[in-house]
Amino acid sequence: MKKDDCFYLGKIVKKYSFKGELLAKLDTDEPDLYDNLDAIFIDLRGNLVPFFIEASQLHKSDLLRLKFEDVDTEADADALLKSDLYLPLELLPKLEGNKFYFHEVINFTIHDENYGEVGRIVGVNDTTAQALFEVDRNGVEILIPMNDEFIVKVDRPNKTVIVNTPEGLIDLYLSE
Repeated sequence: MKKDDCFYLGKIVKKYSFKGELLAKLDTDEPDLYDNLDAIFIDLRGNLVPFFIEASQLHKSDLLRLKFEDVDTEADADALLKSDLYLPLELLPKLEGNKFYFHEVINFTIHDENYGEVGRIVGVNDTTAQALFEVDRNGVEILIPMNDEFIVKVDRPNKTVIVNTPEGLIDLYLSE
C-alpha cells in the first residue's frame, strides 16, 4: 500500500497501559466513524505497515484507544509512539454537497461567478490560518481562500468548484 492510496487518519500520541495499548489523536471531526476498524497502516520509517486491531474504543471523545495484535508490552508500544496512522482512500466516508476532501478537488477547474474560469486547482495550502486553493492559470499561481462564503458549489460530475470571490481578488494576481 502506498501513501498516495491512503489518507492520513492521525498520530499515536501516548501509551495507555502496561499491556501495549496506545492512544491515537485522530484528524477528523467524526472520530466515532473509526472506532470499529479491523486494521490500520502505521508509517514506520517511511513504509506503511499493516497492524491488526484487537480492540479499540473512543477515549475522551477525540482520542482512539487501540490494542494491536502482537503489541503486548510497553517496549512494543514505545516503538510505535509518534507514528502516523493511515487508511485506504476507499474507507473515507463520501462527502456530498459543498463538503469535500482536499485531495478530491485537485485538478478540478475553479470558476468564479464574476471573473469566469480562473484555472486548475493544483494543490491546497492548509499551513496558513485559512486553507487556500492553489490555482494554476497558465503558469501564474492564484491563491483563493477556502471560505464557505466564497464556495458556491462543488460540481463533482463536471470537476469544477464554483466560487464567488471578492471583486479584484483574482485581478491582484494577474495585474503584474
